[in-house]
Amino acid sequence: MRHLRDFVATVVVLALLGVAAGFLWSALAPRTPYVITKTGPELTDPTTQSLIAADGWFAVVTGVAGLACGVVAYLIARKGRAIALLAGLAVGGLLAGFLALSVGTSLGGSMVQAAAPRSAGLGSTVDVLGVTARGVLLSWALVGVAIFGILESVDGRDTPEPEPAPVSPVPVPPVPDPGDGRDGGHQPR
Repeated sequence: MRHLRDFVATVVVLALLGVAAGFLWSALAPRTPYVITKTGPELTDPTTQSLIAADGWFAVVTGVAGLACGVVAYLIARKGRAIALLAGLAVGGLLAGFLALSVGTSLGGSMVQAAAPRSAGLGSTVDVLGVTARGVLLSWALVGVAIFGILESVDGRDTPEPEPAPVSPVPVPPVPDPGDGRDGGHQPR
């Protein structure tokens, strides 16, 4: 029951941090301008780098959060709850990344306007924040689990001492030395 409690607590804390990360990402990442046409939203500048920059900022924000969460989870796991915290770090990191994306893209309502051409006038421009490289959604969980594993493998605190060689239960008689006189009187000549 204790492991389940630790797992759930880790997931909940990471989910809350994911919401905060969404606000941070929304504040840092550049918006991509779209123009509303009859067929839907289209990029105003097809060569824009803001799509890549938004993905990069998302990866940086969630990667740093994953790094911090991985270190904190490792330090807490030193008390013997490593499996529950590691599983919570993986699941919570995935949830946090999804929540960061949801919160970050929902701020300002531009995504809703860009998705519905009739909500904004034809020819108008809306600024949209989104992620085009879906792999960055995994960065929180991957970095968190990776740093946890690296710290766990580098720290030798749980390395058991080597066990001594097993002792034979049957006593082995000593081998007589030919020069000590206990070999039945046979002396080397």
